Amino acid sequence: MGLADIVRQIERENNRRGIVSRRKKGWLPRLYPYTGYGSTSAVRVMARALMANPNATDWQMAFAQQAKRGWRQFFTTQVGYLPVTVTVNGRDVETFTSESGYIDLLIEDHGLEPGRHRVTITPAAGDPVQAPVIVVDPGVSTGIISDVDDTIMITWLPRPMLALWNSFVLHTNARKAVPGISEFYKAIIEPGSPVFYLSTGAWNTAPTLSQFILEHGLPDGPLLLTDWGPTPTGLFRSGKEHKMTQLRNLLIMFPHIKWILVGDDGQHDPLIYADLAREHPSRVEFIALRQLDAVEQVLTHGMPGNREGKLAGRASRHVPTVYGRDGYELLARWRAGV
Repeated sequence: MGLADIVRQIERENNRRGIVSRRKKGWLPRLYPYTGYGSTSAVRVMARALMANPNATDWQMAFAQQAKRGWRQFFTTQVGYLPVTVTVNGRDVETFTSESGYIDLLIEDHGLEPGRHRVTITPAAGDPVQAPVIVVDPGVSTGIISDVDDTIMITWLPRPMLALWNSFVLHTNARKAVPGISEFYKAIIEPGSPVFYLSTGAWNTAPTLSQFILEHGLPDGPLLLTDWGPTPTGLFRSGKEHKMTQLRNLLIMFPHIKWILVGDDGQHDPLIYADLAREHPSRVEFIALRQLDAVEQVLTHGMPGNREGKLAGRASRHVPTVYGRDGYELLARWRAGV
């Protein structure tokens, strides 16, 4: 048995004990919806089942307030294999939560018009919840896919100690937005264009990330996060693989949209975006990369300079690329001609 299998067994046992302990306290399964999305042909509905205190008067507010202190958002007890019914436009679809408590369901032929909608998710035991879903108009031609860490939010990830400090210690209200990033997004976005926030961050941080986006005037849009923890093949999930999978899913879901890809040069974004541009040059409008300064480069991956950015500079010749130290500089260079 490998180390990943041992860790997964420990995780399962701890979660099982957590469910038993919370049930004794009167807690019940509760669904926490995420913003879904889709086209007029299919929608993706997302949520997670966690044990929750039934005495909380407003569970969404309570969950958001709990996550205000970073470390609390990771101490949750998920409810796996919970039967649920997803109701979309009068149509019921039966499914189960995953082992980690997630619902990630693609529903075709839903009959919803473009715009914002609510779908109902009803657990076998517990109260139903309303999950937001955005149906993108087929006439929309462009959209934004944005990284989060060091692109819209200064966090200095993924260096382990700084990552732990930002995620588990630092109060979420203390996290800073990249200067001018909201102005940049507002300038390049078109009415009705979708904005997706793609990150290797954990789904546990979704409430605080959504609040951060709202408080800093960034365009509202679905989050595409991941589930931290061991997998059948390793102790940690591949962040690069997660991003590539989600990018390709969006290309398939919205074949009529050309994407503006926004990231930073501190992690894998330059190469990931360049690979996508090479494979599908007609589907990428342009790439925008925030350039980290020397201090951020060292804090982010332990060395000055950016080898990946240099490699991507040659690879991303298939589409225009704009660089800038913050949103204001990206905006100025975009307006000057990418």
